[in-house]
Amino acid sequence: MRIQPSILSADFANLESEFASISNADGIHVDVMDGHFVPNMTFGLPVVKRMQEITTLPLDVHLMIENPDFWAVEYARLGVFSVTVHFEACADLRSLIAKIRAEGARVGVAIKPGTPVSVLVPYLADLDQVLVMSVEPGFGGQSFIPESISKIAELKGLLVERGFATWLQVDGGISDLNIAGVAAAGADTFVAGSAVFGAKDRNAMISRLRDLALGGVH
Repeated sequence: MRIQPSILSADFANLESEFASISNADGIHVDVMDGHFVPNMTFGLPVVKRMQEITTLPLDVHLMIENPDFWAVEYARLGVFSVTVHFEACADLRSLIAKIRAEGARVGVAIKPGTPVSVLVPYLADLDQVLVMSVEPGFGGQSFIPESISKIAELKGLLVERGFATWLQVDGGISDLNIAGVAAAGADTFVAGSAVFGAKDRNAMISRLRDLALGGVH
């Protein structure tokens, strides 16, 4: 059970100290937004490059941008751990998957709440990670969409059926109140923003979320 805090809820002006406060995490979820694919804007390549320099935690870069067919490769070249692109934004997903992997990064594909799991089936064999968005992408602090549970379970069934060890990530509204149920549905990698960065002891909350997720499985 992997917990990856989303820096969308962090203090962008003090990223080095913010990263230090989540040293117990399994990685850092980096939301890159361009103000076009989603209505919000965050940061771009230079800031992610600097993040890579100031932390030893793996950076899980989530591109909520237009033209990922070009930009995803540039992010992978920074040496980040993984790059996730949105199915809805890609022109040639199969080619892009190969290009990201060629740069040494793990490859993920995300789907919005309104996108069916079935669109991922032709690509599952080539993916390291699939991301089910359990809120509409673009803003932190949203509530978990309950219908996401059935999508997670459907996707987990497909992965198990094919014998794939693909990580199943969920992003949006994850907290200590729902993580056990989300894990029980089949997720193993959890993006948590407000739940972690809003906690008094962030590392303790990360441990709590991890334990609750394990409890949900067992």
